[in-house]
Amino acid sequence: MKKVTIRDVAKHAGVSVASVSYVLNGIDKITPETKERILKAIKELDYKPDMTARSLSTGKSGLIGVCLPITEKGDIPGDLLESNPFFSEFISGIEYTTRNQGYDLVICGLDKNMKYKDWFQRRRFDGLIILGVYPKSIFDEIKSLDIPVVLSDAYEEYATDFHRVMVNDEHGGYIATKHLLDLGHRKIAFASGSIKNSFINNYRYQGYVKALKEADVKLDKSLIFEEHVNFEGGYRTGQKMLKSNCKASAIFVAADIMAIGLLKAYIEAGKKIPDDLSIIGFDNIKFAQYTVPGLTTVKQDTFMKGRMSAEMILNDLKEGKRTNHSIIIQPEIIVRGSTAPI
Repeated sequence: MKKVTIRDVAKHAGVSVASVSYVLNGIDKITPETKERILKAIKELDYKPDMTARSLSTGKSGLIGVCLPITEKGDIPGDLLESNPFFSEFISGIEYTTRNQGYDLVICGLDKNMKYKDWFQRRRFDGLIILGVYPKSIFDEIKSLDIPVVLSDAYEEYATDFHRVMVNDEHGGYIATKHLLDLGHRKIAFASGSIKNSFINNYRYQGYVKALKEADVKLDKSLIFEEHVNFEGGYRTGQKMLKSNCKASAIFVAADIMAIGLLKAYIEAGKKIPDDLSIIGFDNIKFAQYTVPGLTTVKQDTFMKGRMSAEMILNDLKEGKRTNHSIIIQPEIIVRGSTAPI
């Protein structure tokens, strides 16, 4: 069977090849009626654009790269997507937005031993969305690519050279802790990943400290727990608290995925939530509403965060110019059954 070409589509729709090209490349230079005829012809002829030829002729690949960190444990993107719903919800927001504009996603992992610029250039990405913390040298290479780049939750000084989308993590930590204080709790623990090595954990911790200080509650370092940010890390934190006979009546866990693991450890030990321990998380991942009891949490709209990141890329590609912007999302408390007055 003969392969359908762009000329066949143009003839079928009664338009020029240039008009079909405009539609395929998202260029608004034709009337809505003409665009509708072309889209109808594409569907009727089952036309599939040759993406390689299109890339060579336009200089655009139609690909947006989404880069996730390969962790020190060796976790690859697939592992992260499986173990932490935050990443899949974020990527869903990106994909929802880019797909509607004719772009495809390539999800990839970055580690410290890669030649980043060469790697990106070989894949001919039109834009990049990057999650995680990387050395400055990586961003120096990426900056020279001359494509739009969005960083998610990047607090590094050099991150201002790019678009940024982030949540107000310190305020999130503050309102989480204040929620527990308002319920009458004074022995409030804190759990997260490394506070020293993560800006996100550090800012959420600073919010926790600020709320305690404001309430004239002395910081107790014995109530600070650091573990891997996953279900298992939260579960181990719960076991440590139980084994040490931790006196905390409440805990702010800086990631829902850890909070759910901690909740499991307490329930398996015969404890009642929130009677024996009030728990508040951070992220509002979808799983949080299905735990028993439901997990009180700090909401950051992860899906919308992905959409905003994608929209920044698409706007730059459409306008052909870049002026870096930072979007700071304000978090809010979602109260469920895992917290209660002391």
